[in-house]
Amino acid sequence: MTKDKKIRITVTLECNSCIQKDLLNLINKGVSRYITQKNQHKAPQRLELRKFCPYCHKHTIHGEIKK
Repeated sequence: MTKDKKIRITVTLECNSCIQKDLLNLINKGVSRYITQKNQHKAPQRLELRKFCPYCHKHTIHGEIKK
């Protein structure tokens, strides 16, 4: 039996409120992004974490994006 080495994958989290501001054509300084890892077998759905966004100056929900 071989062990699967690709269980944990690297994912990128992006601020959801910065994306909404960009869609409304407001002045956007940037988009906050974090890099983390997740277990594919235990969490197959998209990851959402509450992180600090330096552009919004508050804690917001950061969702997983495609690479």
